[in-house]
Amino acid sequence: MSRVGVLALGPAGVGKSTFCNAIISHMQSIGRRAHIVNLDPAAEATEYEFTIDIRDLISLQDVMEEMDLGPNGGLVYCFEFLLNNLDWLDEEIGDYNDEYLIFDCPGQIELYTHIPVLPTIVRHLQQSLNFNLCATYLLEAPFIIDTSKFFSGALSAMSAMILLELPHINILSKIDLVKDEFSRKQLKRFLNPDPLVLAQQDDDYNPKFARLNKLIANLVDDFGMVQFLPLDCRKESDSVATILSYIDDVTQWSESQEPKEPKDEFEIEDDNDN
Repeated sequence: MSRVGVLALGPAGVGKSTFCNAIISHMQSIGRRAHIVNLDPAAEATEYEFTIDIRDLISLQDVMEEMDLGPNGGLVYCFEFLLNNLDWLDEEIGDYNDEYLIFDCPGQIELYTHIPVLPTIVRHLQQSLNFNLCATYLLEAPFIIDTSKFFSGALSAMSAMILLELPHINILSKIDLVKDEFSRKQLKRFLNPDPLVLAQQDDDYNPKFARLNKLIANLVDDFGMVQFLPLDCRKESDSVATILSYIDDVTQWSESQEPKEPKDEFEIEDDNDN
């Protein structure tokens, strides 16, 4: 049986840990189980404890102190150490077959845009541990206040999609923070990125930057696969359930479940007389 894993990706501060906790909470409410696999050697557990924690293998603080490295260099060292000790990850994952594993990843996007750290881990999970994986890439909704920043974030999402080569779901997090400033119609132009929204801010930029912004926006539009689902982690919102349904579809979770025994009350007798 294949296993299911979800990678939570995105820049620092976009709400990846909050998203992981929201998925766990919702799954528990509907009778399903999931576990958080922490791949951030500097992270601390919040609402739910980590089932598997890279800090049991190596921590960023120890690396920075012992190797005299800065945060980014220390993080790269931690992941290179993990790549050399993937048997530790195999042992920790063990026999989690019927339950979601949610991989909470660091916010340093260079780990999956510039150096092949996460792509290597992804291939290992798929080929050696038989995982069906889905990548979720979070971008915070307040980015849409600065349209050029939003399209820069969309470009980073596109870069992750190309590099990881996984089923990919982009998420616009913290949507509740901008609902009062943007109408539903305006939000739709960001959930399905429309390069024409940049025209509204052309006067604010140097003409050269305005042209560059347009080219980036058109590149995202031409790629045609960068769309976002809204995420509102408040309890009254159903956005978490919607996102989970998309994850279930792309990972084929329901198809990997063991068939249940029928509850027929009769048995078919052996035809021994013929």
